[in-house]
Amino acid sequence: MLIIGIAGGTGSGKTTVVRKIAELLPKGQVAILSQDSYYKDSGHLPLEERLALNFDHPDSLDFELLIKDLKTLKVGKSIQQPVYSYLTCTRSEESIEVLPHEVVIVEGILIFTSAALRKLMDIKIFVDADADDRLGRVICRDIVERGRDVQAVLERYEKTVKPMHLQFIEPSKRYADLIIPQGGHNEVGIDMLRAIIERTISMKQ
Repeated sequence: MLIIGIAGGTGSGKTTVVRKIAELLPKGQVAILSQDSYYKDSGHLPLEERLALNFDHPDSLDFELLIKDLKTLKVGKSIQQPVYSYLTCTRSEESIEVLPHEVVIVEGILIFTSAALRKLMDIKIFVDADADDRLGRVICRDIVERGRDVQAVLERYEKTVKPMHLQFIEPSKRYADLIIPQGGHNEVGIDMLRAIIERTISMKQ
C-alpha cells in the first residue's frame, strides 16, 4: 500500500490535485481519507458555540482516530470513515465504508502537523497558492457549501484562517517531499507527481 499525504492551505486547490491523481491512476486503485471527516464531534455544545469553533487549529481534529483508521487500512482491513457536517458542526451517526486500496490519499490542511501521521506517509505533497487566490476560493466555497455570507467568511478569514495558516499550515510545508504551486492548474507538477507515484508503486511490488 502506498500512502500519500496532500496538505496545503484552505482554498489552495488540494481537492483538484487529489481528483486529478485519482483520475490518472487505474480505476478502483485509490481510496481517499479526508481530514474534514475527522473533526471532533461538538454535538455537546450549543449551536452558537459550535459555529464559532476554530477548524484551522490541530486541536480540532481527532488525529487518534485518523491514525487508527489509516493503520487498519494498511493491514488490509476496511474502516468506517466518519461523516462530519459543517452546517451543524457535528459528526453524523452514519459513516462511509472505505476499503483498503493500493493507493490511499490522506488530504487536509493540517495533516502534516501530526508527527505520528506523517510517519505513516510514503509521499508528502504540499499544494501551494497565493493568499488572494485562496481567499477567493474560500469565499465561493463557504457561501455555496456552508451557507455563510461574505461578511461572515471575511471575518472568519481574518480571525482564524489567516493566523492559523501562518502558525501551523505554512510551517508544515517543510515536511513536504514535493511542493506543487497553483494546485491543480500546475500540469507539470501533476505529471511529475504521477511519475513519482507510479515509480514508488513499482518499487513496492
